[in-house]
Amino acid sequence: MGRGFAALLVLAMACGCTVQGSGEDGGDGKRHLPVRIEVPKRSTPPAQDPGRGATPSAQDPKPGATPPSTSAASGYVLWSRGDTGPGVRELQARLRQVAWLYDGPTGSYDDLTERAVKGFQGKRGLPRTGRTDTVSWKRLKAMTHEPGKWELYLMGGQPADAPDPRCLTGRVLCISKTSRTLRWMIDGRTLTTVSVRFGSVGTPTREGVFRVYWKSRHHVSTLYDSPMPYAMFFSGGQAVHYSADFAARGYAGGSHGCVNVRDEGAIASLFAQVRNGDKVVVHW
Repeated sequence: MGRGFAALLVLAMACGCTVQGSGEDGGDGKRHLPVRIEVPKRSTPPAQDPGRGATPSAQDPKPGATPPSTSAASGYVLWSRGDTGPGVRELQARLRQVAWLYDGPTGSYDDLTERAVKGFQGKRGLPRTGRTDTVSWKRLKAMTHEPGKWELYLMGGQPADAPDPRCLTGRVLCISKTSRTLRWMIDGRTLTTVSVRFGSVGTPTREGVFRVYWKSRHHVSTLYDSPMPYAMFFSGGQAVHYSADFAARGYAGGSHGCVNVRDEGAIASLFAQVRNGDKVVVHW
């Protein structure tokens, strides 16, 4: 009996058994400790490598969770560098309103726009990504007003409206005050279209049908002492000419009655083509 008990005790220890005291008699007049064998509880198996088909660990993103690039802190990206379109143009116009962008809207998300967005985001504690996400866009809209047409097209680039019927015959500088554009047309066909700027309220550009009566390549105004390169005069002292101020400030400024062109290459080409006697139509 003693040998059997010892063997059982060794087996219990090898199996990780627990030994508890008891007051029972072993039959030999001595008090022995009964042995109770407990089956060890099954431990949780270690997490497997997700690459081997195991379920993701608690640290892994849950299915359907928002990816980092579209987190609640930054939102979904609406526009980023390289994008173009009316949405980008409105973004640029609104950034100008809060003085984060100096240049007029172009409709192209360039490096200047990216830097302006980064500055706006950093000032307001948002992630400085340079990409316009829904959170940044919402903040910007709350701080600005809906930009008007000439805020959106401050530096030109707007589409031209339909030509006036008086422009459909002959050689014509067809100038629209509605779309602020100039079409160079021959026999109803448009060869060139450029953005233009007109006189201010106090010195408006005259409307009607005129003729080019004088061309002056290096003209300087005797009245205002300002350069008027590639000037093509059509009504008194009013002319179509290049304006460095228009090129720099866009529609934030105005002329003294002349029709300003901001594209120097385009006005140089027009100057070479237009002849004295060609028609000029200024219309709404």
